[in-house]
Amino acid sequence: MTNKTEKNKIALITGASSGIGKEMARIHAERGGDLVIIATRKNRLDELKLELEKNYSVKVMVIAKDLTQPDAPKEIYEEVKTAEIKIDYLINNAGFGGRGQFIERDWNIDLDMIKLNVIALTALTKLFLPDLLSKNSGKILNVSSTAAFMPGPLQAVYYATKAFVTSFSNALSEELSETSITVTTLMPGATETEFAKVSGMDKTSLFNKTASARNVAKEGYNGMLSGKLDVIAGLTFGQKLMFAILPFMSKKTLLKQIHQMQKAV
Repeated sequence: MTNKTEKNKIALITGASSGIGKEMARIHAERGGDLVIIATRKNRLDELKLELEKNYSVKVMVIAKDLTQPDAPKEIYEEVKTAEIKIDYLINNAGFGGRGQFIERDWNIDLDMIKLNVIALTALTKLFLPDLLSKNSGKILNVSSTAAFMPGPLQAVYYATKAFVTSFSNALSEELSETSITVTTLMPGATETEFAKVSGMDKTSLFNKTASARNVAKEGYNGMLSGKLDVIAGLTFGQKLMFAILPFMSKKTLLKQIHQMQKAV
């Protein structure tokens, strides 16, 4: 029997056409919640809308939007307001990475990475947070990465964007500590999504073993509902050990190790 614990709760999820975002949409629908799903690929969003409305009798609004475009966050907000939809859960999941020497990478691609991973996430939070505050209710889930814990040679810009997401989210959580609104940061390790192929990380040892997008999404979603500050998900035993010794490693040693792990094998 489907658990309808989130009935009447509406979640807005970016990057919902695949991977963690798609699985979060499914999880929310399984629990009876309605959705606003956002990505660039409208055909995939339409397919997901049909699946969720048919299987779970929920309402799903599709917004096909390229979040690297400067006006996209405001346009999304205005479409949601025009539809008289009141968002309860804001899930900023959209993002991408890219591997290679910073000096050799296409600047326009890295700039789009910053626009999506940092600016769009921050703008959407800025736009929807006043509505959550007006009813003193709601939850924000920002998808970061375990990359936020360290600098990332060969993914310099990506790691830096995720450090921003974690720092911003944690700070915002404290600013909202006297309200009923919580801000949770999801920090996945290597996960079975399109990210690895798009970023080129599928050619590295870091992605030899990946967690399922479903399991990572479930940990993040449940952590959001519980109001957790940070949720670290999808780590192998070896990765957990590595994170345990991070505080004891010199930065130069750490940088060399990360650099080596991100080289193609």
